[in-house]
Amino acid sequence: MRWVDFEGKKPTDDDIPGWTPWSTEEWQAWLDKSDELLREVERLHNVPDIEARNKYIDDNSDHWGKLKPWLFAISHGKCWFTEGRDICSHKDVEHFRPKKLVKNIDKTEQDGYWWLSFNYRNFRASGNVPNRKKGNWFPLHEDSRRSQWTARCEESEAPYLLDPIRQTDAELVAFDDEGNAIPAPGIDPWEKLRVERSIEWLKLNEHDDLPEERRKVWQEVSQAIDAYLEAKKAYRPGINPAPAETMEQQLREIRKKTREKAELSSVAIWCVRFRNDDRLLRLVQT
Repeated sequence: MRWVDFEGKKPTDDDIPGWTPWSTEEWQAWLDKSDELLREVERLHNVPDIEARNKYIDDNSDHWGKLKPWLFAISHGKCWFTEGRDICSHKDVEHFRPKKLVKNIDKTEQDGYWWLSFNYRNFRASGNVPNRKKGNWFPLHEDSRRSQWTARCEESEAPYLLDPIRQTDAELVAFDDEGNAIPAPGIDPWEKLRVERSIEWLKLNEHDDLPEERRKVWQEVSQAIDAYLEAKKAYRPGINPAPAETMEQQLREIRKKTREKAELSSVAIWCVRFRNDDRLLRLVQT
């Protein structure tokens, strides 16, 4: 998982590679349609006719589907949870807060966040493996209030599930040399529990190909680091300057693997971090 800077993003933005910006009129039309759809969902909720309400939400899934290319363009075509492009199969628009039904930590269920069904801020770009594995899971800390239509407080909730648009959440997930997602070193028990549950509910280590692809990235970066460190050890200005070129070549390779648009770049970053070399750490930070 790598942080996705989603704050303030709109389909009208012209600085997202691979995305043809919508006009202001097109974007406003989409927002107006969202408001129209929400009014009908609210009406059906208040009847109450929950079955008809949920069917209406499903029948209008093409509305959020229109934003799928934009959501994936924001992350350079990568799933926001796994950082994979085609590893996790087809691409979905995931509702971070489930729209129809919520499953709690004790497996009990309750009504979902239906009022966020057409709110683009609740959308996440996802491969269908983590999306379908997650399903309706969205438990909160035992002391957390849950938002309700009549008492909205999503910003105050303390969910188990990590959110890739929160930088503090994305930094909680590390990786090991076997390609497994693991809790980052030094985090507190609640954060560790959140990581463990998110790994389980998003199938971050169970998918057939994902850990293997991560392991390959780790090995490639590790080999580049070894070559860099070996050249660094041999380098002597004025006496043996030749290793400097090898150092630069390996740094370029590491930089390529850790840059934001690279697939599984967070794995490459953690490979560098665990080496604890000051220059390499600076490379990752920049």
